[in-house]
Amino acid sequence: MLIFAVSISACKKNIPMNFDTSLLPPSAEKHSFQLKKHDDIRIDPYYWLRERENPEVIDYLERENDYYQKMTTDTESFREDLFVELKNRIKEEDNSVPYFYNEYWYITRFEKGKQYPIYTRKKDSLTAKEEILFDCNKMAEGHDYFRLVGMNISPDNTKAIYGIDTESRRKYTLYVKDLISGEILETKIKNTSGGSAWALDNQYFFYTKKNEETLRSEWIYRHNIAAASEKDELIFHEKDETFSVGVGESKSHEYIMISSYSTLTSEQQFLDAADPLGKFEIIQPRTRGLEYSVSQYQDHFYILNNQNGATNYKISKVLISNPEARHWEDLIPHREDVLLEDFEIFNDYFVTTQRENGLTSIRIQSWDEEVDYFLPIESETYSLYGSFNPDFDTTKFRFGFTSLSTPRGIYEFDMETQQKVLLKQQEVMDVNFDPENYKEESIWANARDGAKVPISLVYHKNTTPSENTPLYLYAYGSYGATIDPGFSMSRLSLLDRGFVFAIAHIRGGEYLGRPWYENGKLLKKKNTFNDFIDASQFLIDSKMTSAAHLHAAGGSAGGLLMGVIVNEAPELYRSVIAAVPFVDVITTMLDETIPLTTGEYDEWGNPNEKEFYDYMISYSPYDNVKPQEYPNMLVTAGYHDSQVQYWEPAKWVAKLRDLKTDSNVLFLDTNMEAGHSGASGRFDALKDAAKQYTFILQLEGKLD
Repeated sequence: MLIFAVSISACKKNIPMNFDTSLLPPSAEKHSFQLKKHDDIRIDPYYWLRERENPEVIDYLERENDYYQKMTTDTESFREDLFVELKNRIKEEDNSVPYFYNEYWYITRFEKGKQYPIYTRKKDSLTAKEEILFDCNKMAEGHDYFRLVGMNISPDNTKAIYGIDTESRRKYTLYVKDLISGEILETKIKNTSGGSAWALDNQYFFYTKKNEETLRSEWIYRHNIAAASEKDELIFHEKDETFSVGVGESKSHEYIMISSYSTLTSEQQFLDAADPLGKFEIIQPRTRGLEYSVSQYQDHFYILNNQNGATNYKISKVLISNPEARHWEDLIPHREDVLLEDFEIFNDYFVTTQRENGLTSIRIQSWDEEVDYFLPIESETYSLYGSFNPDFDTTKFRFGFTSLSTPRGIYEFDMETQQKVLLKQQEVMDVNFDPENYKEESIWANARDGAKVPISLVYHKNTTPSENTPLYLYAYGSYGATIDPGFSMSRLSLLDRGFVFAIAHIRGGEYLGRPWYENGKLLKKKNTFNDFIDASQFLIDSKMTSAAHLHAAGGSAGGLLMGVIVNEAPELYRSVIAAVPFVDVITTMLDETIPLTTGEYDEWGNPNEKEFYDYMISYSPYDNVKPQEYPNMLVTAGYHDSQVQYWEPAKWVAKLRDLKTDSNVLFLDTNMEAGHSGASGRFDALKDAAKQYTFILQLEGKLD
C-alpha cells in the first residue's frame, strides 16, 4: 500500500486522499526577527535557520529528511529499481573523443562501476602507451564529495595545475603535479576559482583567489612553482564588489588574459605570456553597459561586443598594439534578429555561432572572403554548438549536435571539403531504444502581453497528448542562460511511461536573442514568471495535459520561478519540484556577506534602492507565502551550497507548512554532504533523478 495514494476521481487535481495522517510533518520553531528597510518592517520567524552550526538547525534539517524518508518508505524499492534502470542506460566503460594538442592526444575515460573520470594522454599517436594524469576514483577515496577542475598542462608538457573541491562549496585548492616523476609539488593554494594560466617559461602561473566570506573571485596572483605560495605576488585586485575576476590563456597561449565582469559590463587586460613579470595592459576600460570578450589571432584582437547599441552583439577587430574601443573595426555587424553567441578562429577560416528565432546555426567564412556558408542542419528543435577546437592550423572544426530525441554526437567537419564525420555518438545501453520512437515538436504559447513563448516538446510515438497525459514542464529563465533542447537518457524513463517532456523558453533567457533576456530581468522580471504560467495555461488549453497532470520543475534561479508560480497560480499544477531554489530574494539581496549577492544587482536590482526593493518584495516567494492551497511539492537543498544557501529552501518549507491550507504533500530533502550541484559521482547524481521521478510517478499512479 502506498503511503499517499491517488484517488483519480477525487477532484480535478486528483489530490492524494489516503496518505498516512498519523505521521505528522516536522514543525520549525518560530523566533521573531525584525528586518527593516525603507520604513518597511518584515517579521521573519525562521531567520534563525541561518545559524549553520546551531544543533537545533541541524536537527530540523534532519527531521525533515527523516520525514521524507518515512513518507516514501513504500516507494523505496521502486526508487532503487528506477535508479538501476537509469544507471543501466549508461555505458560504464567509455572514452571521450580524443583531441590532439602540443604533441599529445588527450582522452578522458570511465571504467565500469567507477564514479569518476580518469584523465589520460598519449604521446604523438593514439597507439602510444597511455599515461594516466589523474585517476579521480583514487583521489576521491575517503571523500563524500569530490571534484577536479581546471587541469592545465604546462607549455613543455611536464607539469599540470589542477583544482580540488571536497566540500562542494566551489572553493578549489590548487596543486601542481610533476608529470615526469608523478610527484605532487609543495604548491597548495587554497580558496581559488580552480582556473589558472601558464606563462611560457613553465615556471610562473597566474590564478584567481576568492573572498573567504562572499566567495567572490576577487584577486589575481602570480605564483612561482619554485617558491612558497606565501610569496605569491598580488597582480590585480577587483575592488568593485559588483564585479568578479578571472584569468586564462589565449588560444595561441601567447597572451595571459585577465577578465573583470559583472552582469552588464566587462573589462579585459592582457600580458605577453613570454614576459610573466611584465605589466598587464587594459584593452578597453570598463564602461557601464559595454560587454566584450576577446580572442587573439596573430597581431589582432577579435572582440565580441555590444558597443554602440549592438544588443545582439557584433564582432570587431583591432590591432593589439592599439586596442582601445575607438579603434575597433567591425568585422560582422550587429543584426536586430540574429544573436551572435560565439566566435572561433582558425588560420584560414573563422566560425560564428549565432541564434535566430530560437535556433542555432554555425556559419563558416574564410579570411579571403571566398567561402561563406552554414553547416547544414535539418531539425525542428535541437542544440548545436562548437566543441573543443584548440588548434589554429587545421581545416577541421568539431561541433556537437543533440535534440530531445537524438543522443549527443561530436562531429568533425572539414571546412575545406565540407565533409562531415561522426566521431562519437552518446550510446544508450538499452536494446529497445530507438530515436524514431519519439516525436519532437516546437510550439508557441501566447503570453498575456502579446509575446510568443516557444516551447520544445518530446514524447513517445505511442503517446497521444490529451487532458489525461502527464506533462513535465521545465524552465530556468535568468542570467540570459539558454536552455536548449538536448537529449537525456534519464528522461526516457518518463517518456516511456507516457509523459510529455517540455521546456518553456521563457524571458530571462536568450533563446530569442538578447532582448528576450533584457525583458526578463530587473524591473521586467515578472515577465519570466508570467511566461511560465501562460505557457502552462496554453498547454492545458491545448489539451496536451491538464492541471491534474501538469508537473513543473526548476532549480536555483529556476527554483525562484517555481516559488513564484505556486504563490500565483497553484491551481495549474499537480506537483512542483524546486531544486536548491532561490526563494528568499529580498533578504539575500540585502545581505552583502552572502556569496554572489553584490554581483547580482544587475540581474535582480539593488534592494537598497526603494524602487527595486518594492518590486522584488512583490514577487519574492518566501515573502509572499499565504494561506491557500499549494500543489504537491518536493524541495531540495544542499547544506554546503555556496550559491543558494540551504536556509532559503528550509525557511520556505517551514513557512509553507505553517500557512498552506491543503492536504497535499510537502517534502524538504537536504543533502547534508553536497552543495549547489548535488552529488559529485556520475551514479550518485542519478539517485537524485530517481527521487524526483519517483515523486511524480507516484502521484500519477505509475509505479510499475
